[in-house]
Amino acid sequence: MKTHLDWSSYDTYGIGDAYSGIPTRGGNYAKAVAVCMHNRECQRDGRGVMCPAYRITHDPAHSTEARVAAFKAALNGDYGDNAFASPELAAAMDLCVSCKACKKECPSAVDMVLIKTEYLAQRNEIAGIPLRNRLMGGLPQWLAHGRGLLRLLARARNALPPLAWAGEKFLGLTAKRPLPPPAKKPFVDPPPQGSGERGDVYLLVDTFARHFDPLIAESAIKVLVAGGYRVTIAKPAPDDPEPHRGLCCGRTYLSMGMVDKARFEAQRILKALAPAFDKGLPVIGLEPSCLLSMRDEFYSLGLGADVSRLNKNLYLFEEFLAREAQRKGLKLPLKKRDGKIVVHGHCHQKAFGVMKALKKTLALIEGQAVEILDTGCCGGAGAFGYEAEHFEPARQMAELALLPAARAAAPEDAVVADGFSCRHQIADGAERKAVHMAVLLADMLKIDAEKPA
Repeated sequence: MKTHLDWSSYDTYGIGDAYSGIPTRGGNYAKAVAVCMHNRECQRDGRGVMCPAYRITHDPAHSTEARVAAFKAALNGDYGDNAFASPELAAAMDLCVSCKACKKECPSAVDMVLIKTEYLAQRNEIAGIPLRNRLMGGLPQWLAHGRGLLRLLARARNALPPLAWAGEKFLGLTAKRPLPPPAKKPFVDPPPQGSGERGDVYLLVDTFARHFDPLIAESAIKVLVAGGYRVTIAKPAPDDPEPHRGLCCGRTYLSMGMVDKARFEAQRILKALAPAFDKGLPVIGLEPSCLLSMRDEFYSLGLGADVSRLNKNLYLFEEFLAREAQRKGLKLPLKKRDGKIVVHGHCHQKAFGVMKALKKTLALIEGQAVEILDTGCCGGAGAFGYEAEHFEPARQMAELALLPAARAAAPEDAVVADGFSCRHQIADGAERKAVHMAVLLADMLKIDAEKPA
């Protein structure tokens, strides 16, 4: 079986371990599937995230364990020659939101997100890529070359019910919630800013911050400059085939199984960040799913030795601030605000242990009341919450904890959610505006500190 991802890290899995039946086909991919030891931690409620699909259905068929069983059957030939396009696998994967929780919370560390990416790539090869998946996966390209038209279409669709109905009928995008329109103006890369008193950093502006929420990138620059850093925006390398298009992690492509396009974006990123890596400078990202995909999924894209440098220099915004506060005594000139700060953690932040750093960053706001919500998955999960057939399951996932908590927050409380999908789930489901951590901190800077050093 030819795989689209590199599964060599699983090569020695199963040697001496009590594996529960490695499938006869699939090589190292089969070993990745077979790490499941049937402890059924994926079939529970309570704290944590795993498994959002099981938590709303309480049906073992929608658990990680059941998905593993389906993949084993497929790789053993039970679903025929075109197993990856079989209705059995499609049914097993239908409610998987790629939350990454199983890799963290499952004692066997089943990486269902990566398994799902390979499944989608295999299915695409057999059946082709559906139009909706091409549109959603290709957002980085569409936004770079036609953002004005996309903004016009999104606004018209949100204002005119017949257009929303047509979008649901012909594209499968639910008419029950608005589509996020691109911002009026995208983020424009400024020249390096800041004194550099505390050193130089690179800021990686992702597709969503650049085209939908430029305030996030602008706020991150303000905070870093106020902290004494010189901020340079990471830009495409001089020999980049698309030098005028912003950098992208390829997450949207991976989520649709479009591995070759994701690999192309990853190669652009690695070339662009090489100068920062060569100098040992920190590279700071803003969107959890983007930056943490670079730390994790990039290793499966066959990118060579350079990918190993990512973990040494790559930080989420709050990770960098927490590290600098702990090691170098960073203190930001922040003022207190009325009300408390209510925080929802993105699934990837929880899966990769970033919540500790987030808490340490919030501790920089002395005397401010903070509440970290015990919420699971928001259900947005990229395109999942906008797909007509998944609108209700996505809303049910959010209603388990997140939306009630957002509604319960006092009017003066600040609701923080770093994930793009999380913020839109909160806005659409609880009619409450949530902000990125960078925006919160920038708003709390003392006035003098907002002036570039």
